[in-house]
Amino acid sequence: MSSRAPSGFNARTVLLTVLASFAAFIATLYFIGIGDTGRGDDDGRAHAASNGLNGYAGLAKLLELEGHDVSLSRNRAGLETYELLIMTPPMQTDPEEFAQILEERFYAGPTIVILPKWWANQFPDQLPVELREDVKEGWVQLAFAANSDWTKELPDLYAFEHEVDSERKEPARWSGMGLSGALPAGPVSFMKPGATHEVLVRGPDGSALAFELYGEEGSEFFEDAYRMIFIVEPDLVNNYWLADRSRADLALQLVREIVYEDNPSVTFDLTLNGLDGAKNLLTLVFTPPFLAATLCLIAAMIMIGWRAFRRFGPARAEKPVHAFGKSTLVSNSSGMILRAKRFPMLTAPYSELMKRRIAKKLGLVRYDSEALDAAVMRSLPDEPPLTSLANTLREARSPKDILSAAESLHDIERKLTR
Repeated sequence: MSSRAPSGFNARTVLLTVLASFAAFIATLYFIGIGDTGRGDDDGRAHAASNGLNGYAGLAKLLELEGHDVSLSRNRAGLETYELLIMTPPMQTDPEEFAQILEERFYAGPTIVILPKWWANQFPDQLPVELREDVKEGWVQLAFAANSDWTKELPDLYAFEHEVDSERKEPARWSGMGLSGALPAGPVSFMKPGATHEVLVRGPDGSALAFELYGEEGSEFFEDAYRMIFIVEPDLVNNYWLADRSRADLALQLVREIVYEDNPSVTFDLTLNGLDGAKNLLTLVFTPPFLAATLCLIAAMIMIGWRAFRRFGPARAEKPVHAFGKSTLVSNSSGMILRAKRFPMLTAPYSELMKRRIAKKLGLVRYDSEALDAAVMRSLPDEPPLTSLANTLREARSPKDILSAAESLHDIERKLTR
């Protein structure tokens, strides 16, 4: 018999717990799939999502306020835009990979490349009390300025060398686009322009701080390629530069110089800075065509959970499946013998066991076969000799013969018990 035990939990509480856990599990899978695991974009590096002095979040915001449709691309597909693309490659850029991107931009659309200059460090988590309220998230400390050597390893059409005058103490003067002024800091990044470059912003001694690439006159690039601007001095457009309203005009002029229409869309690439949303298995299960299978699996899980929640009645206290004690041991042993079909192995042990039990009932402590037969004959004169029955059991081979011989021995014991 089974007895019904009252449930230890309230049904509504269990349902809410299961639903909350399920929602948390799905949310965890989703955020892992999109790559949002807690690491912020504002990591102190030089890209359009960074609020530090070396970042370009200010330029993105400025262009947005000017009416441009601005997007921050975390996918390599953003490099294929037909509108203006602004790339901010880091110091460790692979020149072969970047050259491939420039080649693909040949007929795609206008491009602005902002070279890196500053090595920066984020502020530590533990700051003096007097600085904690002044330092905002994403701010950095500018450590030192350095040039990136990978630009001279580009193909001949794009290759150029630039330098960083890190010893300069006074901010350098600049001029171009009908404007002029001084850089926000002493170190300046510049290059010596060549015949295929048109200088847009000049620095000290006629050096170029920003230039447009034209290519050789009569070449395919010169005739058909979209315009491409390299900003060698990033302080012309980064957050450090845009801190002054009058200097922000130059950043807008550089963007207006490269496009022919009013307020074009602008895409800032973040993939070169390691902020690409690379797809993984979790991403794939939430995108077509795998999304259909995922939804079916979720629906099946919900139905199974609901069926388990709405079972027939409270939980039952069931009887144990296996009994305990000697009966279990006998049952398991006999089952093993039946499965192995080793019946003849039982005949000799069983016949000896029955002879001992019968001798005990007759009060015989020491006996042999003749003495045991004589004692049984005195008590049961009509029964066959016990030794003959034991030998019959020993010689039996089929299950039917073994059972018949064993029953004969058991009858002798039963009759002696009366």
